[in-house]
Amino acid sequence: MGLKCGIIGLPNVGKSTLFNILTNSNVDALNYPFCTIKPNMSIVAVPDDRLFYLAKLAKSKKIIQSTVTIVDIAGLIKGASKGEGLGNQFLHNISEVNALIHVIRCFNDENIINLSYDPIEDINIINNEIIQFDINLIHKFKNNILKKNYNKNFYKWEYLLKICLNYLKKGKLLNLLKLNFEEKIFLQNLKLLTIKPMMIIANLGVNKIKNQFFLKKINVLVKKYLIFKICLKILQKENKSFLLKNNTNLKKIITLSFQLLNLHNFYTIGIKEAKSWSILKGTTALEAAKKIHSDIQKGFIRAKIIHFQDYIFYKNENKLKLAGKIKIEGKKYIILDGDIIYFLFKI
Repeated sequence: MGLKCGIIGLPNVGKSTLFNILTNSNVDALNYPFCTIKPNMSIVAVPDDRLFYLAKLAKSKKIIQSTVTIVDIAGLIKGASKGEGLGNQFLHNISEVNALIHVIRCFNDENIINLSYDPIEDINIINNEIIQFDINLIHKFKNNILKKNYNKNFYKWEYLLKICLNYLKKGKLLNLLKLNFEEKIFLQNLKLLTIKPMMIIANLGVNKIKNQFFLKKINVLVKKYLIFKICLKILQKENKSFLLKNNTNLKKIITLSFQLLNLHNFYTIGIKEAKSWSILKGTTALEAAKKIHSDIQKGFIRAKIIHFQDYIFYKNENKLKLAGKIKIEGKKYIILDGDIIYFLFKI
């Protein structure tokens, strides 16, 4: 799928620091605006204890985890949607990712350039820029494309875009708008920024007492956003080889990024390898078959399904058969999180 999570925020909030920690990289994280210009990218394995446990039971020789690409996007500034700074370039970089990780400053540091002391204002600055970008994009699409390519869906999409514009002009992100599947795909194809799911990383300081001021500020946002509170400075000082294997905070950030994309996993398990496959929630068995290979989808006969809890309880296929815990499903079966699947097909 080429799924990407983009790290965004104002300059000097900790975006590159978070990127370095998540990906075990060493990109510049210096104290001046536009330190990062070209987006840095790295593929990160999604922590999945279930996969390792299944591999142990099946005595698999190889383990292949699901992955998400993390993109470190340069800091936006006020006026980016009008081309201020390197705004147009950075906003285009955001349009290329599937979900947003917005890092905000929740600490005091006089040595940091462009430091504000209000995380709500930081969020509003970024939101206003991506909202204005989307307003301009919708107007451009309506005037230059939709009218020139008139078809039977013209009025349907024109009405949807009118609703979107009204929503955006009220200062609201489109990811809060209730949309059906077809509408969401249409807006995603336009590469609107505010339709993308977003989580907030509140980058706290080392002083727990001073943190209380910022925590009170951001606690009012919990109904609108998925918020994760963490001190990146402390994490940065820890041993990097220890981090990704044992740090529950970092595991949670990566897992939340995965969930933000509305994904879950199914597994293919055998002696040769145990592999996790990431799919959109609601994916059918036929669509999931294509993830593995197009030939499996073309020659699909049926799928043998074992639920994760059943597999770890009975521990082997013979006991599962005797207990009637192996189900035979067809093309329209909706894959559940944690399903172990054996596809039967002919070429």
